Amino acid sequence: VVRGDRVLVGKRLGSHGAGEYALPGGHLEFGEGWADCAAREALEETGLQLEGLEFAAVNNNVMSEKHHYITIFMRCELGDGPEPRTMEPHKCEEWLWVKWDEIPKPVFMPLAKLVASGYRPFSAAA
Repeated sequence: VVRGDRVLVGKRLGSHGAGEYALPGGHLEFGEGWADCAAREALEETGLQLEGLEFAAVNNNVMSEKHHYITIFMRCELGDGPEPRTMEPHKCEEWLWVKWDEIPKPVFMPLAKLVASGYRPFSAAA
């Protein structure tokens, strides 16, 4: 989720990656499309209604001997409007708007790999 020159990150709680900063997101439900999943997860986690989601990137993340994820990143631009709320305080401590190059550390593995890949989430106009 991009707003101007900033992206939305949250500090994870209670699962792998606890204490690390990550983008909003979660698991696909059976039969769910990528954009629908991203919109649902953002609404559940932040209270924000997202539209115009588009595929951004994908990466492969082996988190442990028991956790292997393919992370699909979706992107959308959010104009002026409501601020994110911490809708699941047992899963996320806070939401922050930060510059891409200033994401707080530690960074959740999928996001760290995305940043390291050279991906930039901003349109040419931003």
